[in-house]
Amino acid sequence: MSHRVRGCSPRELSGLTTVEVSGFLRCLLAIGTKGGVNWHCSGVIAWKGQQQTWALFTRNSLNIPIFMKIFLVDGTYELFRHFYALPSISDRNGREIGAVRGVVGSVLSMLVDEVTHIGVATDHVIESFRNKLWPGYKSGAGIDPALLGQFSFLEDALTSLGVMVWPMKELEADDGLASAAACAITDQRVEQILICTPDKDLLQCVKGCRVVQLDRRTGTIRDANGVLTKLGVPPKSVPDYLALVGDTADGFPGLVGWGAKSASLVLGRYSHLEAIPDNPADWAVKIRGAKRLAEQLVRNRDLAIRFRELATLRTNEALFESVDELHWRGPKPEFLALCDVLKAPAYFKRACSLAESRAL
Repeated sequence: MSHRVRGCSPRELSGLTTVEVSGFLRCLLAIGTKGGVNWHCSGVIAWKGQQQTWALFTRNSLNIPIFMKIFLVDGTYELFRHFYALPSISDRNGREIGAVRGVVGSVLSMLVDEVTHIGVATDHVIESFRNKLWPGYKSGAGIDPALLGQFSFLEDALTSLGVMVWPMKELEADDGLASAAACAITDQRVEQILICTPDKDLLQCVKGCRVVQLDRRTGTIRDANGVLTKLGVPPKSVPDYLALVGDTADGFPGLVGWGAKSASLVLGRYSHLEAIPDNPADWAVKIRGAKRLAEQLVRNRDLAIRFRELATLRTNEALFESVDELHWRGPKPEFLALCDVLKAPAYFKRACSLAESRAL
């Protein structure tokens, strides 16, 4: 009897070690194939010879690459979002915990939705090296103390959940996400990297369809074409774009007169600040007020380059050696006590149940 399993006959799998099993065998469906018989599953079920015996070929016995999706989460953004979206909740000592409770629940929902590899970058401190480059750069001034007091608590909470957390100090959470993406993309087993944040500066990290930005609030995914549609420039030009138009969230203004339309038109043609001719008569694009814009750029080119330096994310921070470190394997024992503090005992039950189901 010949029984084919998603394109692989027993003859093609002959000589491989099998583990005979009885009863119900669970096998995740393949997400896709790349260059041969590549499985994205927990095992391959095949018919063994002429006997009516099922056998499970594990991923290791098949020596087949595992294609995975990596989710990189902006923990600071999530903390802000949940702080202003959820009602206030205090622990037994009167400490505000509502935002942390919300973020932990949100990340746990991602895991329930079959996210397997995840990392969260946070701003352990608000100030970074960029504050030395521009005095008006964002700082902790004006942040609600009830929110600021939850920064470190979030890192502890997610770590106890078993999630990889990167508390950034000299660099920012955005730099952590950029560095993690740059490292993960070098692993051929990684099918796609999803950077979970709506921040425009992270669009510079997008590469084709393999590194994309996911806005979890709206469900929007942007690949390289999506970046071009949104900003009018490719990902490589995003820092130059922000240098001209500014970034109010990060605290630098851009150049006077330059807006989204003029920046996208000019950079759509020249890509980077240095390539833009000083004389507007030499511009290959026609823009209203080109003379005034050119004068601003010539007069403030050094300032624009400094703004670009602020907008350029660092990608060389060593956060992990292998993407395997991002594989969620379940909560740590201390997560039980953490859930008690968060007044969310159901979180612990959900996390343990999920970990047990994945271990089957």
